[in-house]
Amino acid sequence: MKNKMINYLGQNGYFGAYGGRFVPEILIPAVDELNQAFQEILRDEDFYKQYYNLLMDFSGRPTPLTYAEGLSAYFGKAKIYIKREDLNHSGAHKINNVLGQGLLMKKLGKTRVIAETGAGQHGVATAIMAAKMGFQATIYMGAEDAERQYANVFWMKQLGAEVIPVTTGTATLKDAINEALRDWAGNFDNTHYALGTACGPRPFPEMVTFFQSVISKEMKKQINEICGKNPDRIYACLGGGSNAMGAFVEFLQEPGVELVAVEAGGKGEASGKHASRIAYAKAKTGVSQGYKTLFLQDDDGQMLDTWSISAGLDYVGVSPILAHLAETKRVRVLAATDAEVIEAFKLIISKEGLIPALESTHAFAGLFREIADTKPEDVIVVNMSGRGDKDIFNIGEALQDQGWKTFVTERGKAYAD
Repeated sequence: MKNKMINYLGQNGYFGAYGGRFVPEILIPAVDELNQAFQEILRDEDFYKQYYNLLMDFSGRPTPLTYAEGLSAYFGKAKIYIKREDLNHSGAHKINNVLGQGLLMKKLGKTRVIAETGAGQHGVATAIMAAKMGFQATIYMGAEDAERQYANVFWMKQLGAEVIPVTTGTATLKDAINEALRDWAGNFDNTHYALGTACGPRPFPEMVTFFQSVISKEMKKQINEICGKNPDRIYACLGGGSNAMGAFVEFLQEPGVELVAVEAGGKGEASGKHASRIAYAKAKTGVSQGYKTLFLQDDDGQMLDTWSISAGLDYVGVSPILAHLAETKRVRVLAATDAEVIEAFKLIISKEGLIPALESTHAFAGLFREIADTKPEDVIVVNMSGRGDKDIFNIGEALQDQGWKTFVTERGKAYAD
């Protein structure tokens, strides 16, 4: 793992021009401590065995690689396979990372964990990990995201976590990260910040990628057992970058495998209401939240508002690793609009009986746009990063489902009475 990821991409926390560690002086001891522990576990086979055994026994890994027979027949082009991260215990890939960071917390002697969350899946996974391992948990979530993903807020609280809605800025993921960093700066003696995506200061981009690499490790083994070859192409949605890096990392040095990341195109490039940093070429290099990468920002360096139907992709920056991989043309980046995502969702649910998260559906939308260019002998894998139960309010509204609207209205009246 160490050779495949770190030596291929870069050294000392930099990936080409991106990455690094830009943190207040007060946080340097905490970041140094974490980086030292991470470097130690990279060389510790026993730690990795303990980690993967926990994933198997608690989360249910390995997740299956499902042949999408209905979609493959519908298009009559490439064979489509789906990596089923939705079948993890928490309903998404996020638990891969937090269980690893939980074991690191024990190694470091920390008793409290803090996290940021957008769609709520990382928050739920962190709350599950804290309950499982006996930690105190505090989750920061943008107030706007907390409102549209309240089901996840409910479960975080039931699991014993404190959920703090963040009302500053745009009240979305970037603001939740800011508040979590402030908390960590004041409480790092007993607190670990379980950053949920492959962003932030060193060692977070490498560390989150390391824990999420279980996705592509399993995928590579499974697809070769099924098809006798690597996939020709892999699609994954791209917000911060944890699930995309998880799906891609084992294939980075396989030149025959095309890697395609799909950002949130929102209401389209011309609207300005999107979260596409790379595909729309709207981002500029900057330093924020402890690292250097591509951010959506104005000419004065102020971060722009973002928009996506999926809260988990609604982030102003992107992993420095993926910024580098896109710049060097190893990863190709698309943007799918909200309208494309809803159409893709309807197709997936009708042809496969699956309910993908809106984040994951962006990856499918990217594939569907390009499926006509594939051949019947091609093998395509889509990383389904999570399930869509959490999105029922957004999906019901987007589909203009009258029965759902009536139910929500009547249930609201019942609670008001």
